[in-house]
Amino acid sequence: MRSYWIWLAMLLAAWGLAMFEHGEPQQGMSWRLLVCALGMSAYFLVPIARRMPAAQLLLLALLAVAATASLWPEPGGEPNPYTLLLLAIIAGKGAYRLPLAGASVIGMMTWIGALMPSFYGLPGFSVYYISLFGLAAGVAFCAFRLTYMNEQHEIARGEALLTEYRKLRRLLATNEKAAREEERAQVGRDIHDSVGHKLTALLMQLEVFRMGARDSETAEKLSHLKELAKESLDDTRSAVKALKDSETGGLSAVINLIRRLEVESYLRVNFNLRHGALTVPLTPAQSVALYRAVQESLTNMMRHSGAKEADIVFEAPGGGVFRFEVLHPIQEARPYREGFGLRSMRERMEEAGGKLDIIQNEKTFIVSGTLPLMTKERGMA
Repeated sequence: MRSYWIWLAMLLAAWGLAMFEHGEPQQGMSWRLLVCALGMSAYFLVPIARRMPAAQLLLLALLAVAATASLWPEPGGEPNPYTLLLLAIIAGKGAYRLPLAGASVIGMMTWIGALMPSFYGLPGFSVYYISLFGLAAGVAFCAFRLTYMNEQHEIARGEALLTEYRKLRRLLATNEKAAREEERAQVGRDIHDSVGHKLTALLMQLEVFRMGARDSETAEKLSHLKELAKESLDDTRSAVKALKDSETGGLSAVINLIRRLEVESYLRVNFNLRHGALTVPLTPAQSVALYRAVQESLTNMMRHSGAKEADIVFEAPGGGVFRFEVLHPIQEARPYREGFGLRSMRERMEEAGGKLDIIQNEKTFIVSGTLPLMTKERGMA
């Protein structure tokens, strides 16, 4: 978009100076202004035809014809140097926007347009001068186009490498998680098969000895030992179950996932943790809903505002509710429509027992939400 306005400014400056060089308004100036307006209208339509090279070629050709016609010299005057400058700008626009064949057509049209007044005996530059100027401009445009195409190729190559890098990171994270889960499962099986089975055998032997005890004191001691063995077996089973489900959860896991997203998307995320947010007992469903809400907020930020930095606030005021905010700056406050992403985010938060609010002011877009926390009092009620 910035390049469009740069080209427009150069075009207006060259065309305005060329029209001014004609001097005071004279007979035929009205039709010159009309052709100039038609040519500028064609230029304003060029961005609309960005994905249609044939339409862009037609518009730039119309622009070259309009420039040549509106600046057609009067007999007995002096050559207008700004006409040559204007035609060079149009040829440069063709080299910037069009494929090689289309750019060559526009370059040939502007060269012919610069030569035509001389063929009709009107004030103009010599054929040798215009040919030398066109040759120099053509070499410059070819060098520019080669550099520009190489830059676009490097950008595409960099994006492809970045995509592969992200895939490798996701694959690495998946493999690491699978390896950890397999290792925990193996340790759990070893504990269950060795310690658990031995404690079960010990319980059975203690029960046999207790039933065969001849005095009450020995039977009481064996009952006590049996109770201790049973508690040990229960603790072992609990440890195996905890080991099986020991994947990191809660807010710490959410922050780790966001940090990974930050690295993959080249974002800058500033965390603000308040009021014991790290120790809140989020359920797995709430953790997933929280991460997806933050992820969708950052995705919308990159897609619609173009910002690369966001502030995230986590807090648990009073310990009964968890609250989060995702804030990022916006360049211009525009009406937004709640699309599929925002609706899915809201539905996921509601399924986890929370709610979602979206606020937009002149400079900031804010996505905030709350989740209820399972406190001990609630769990006992």
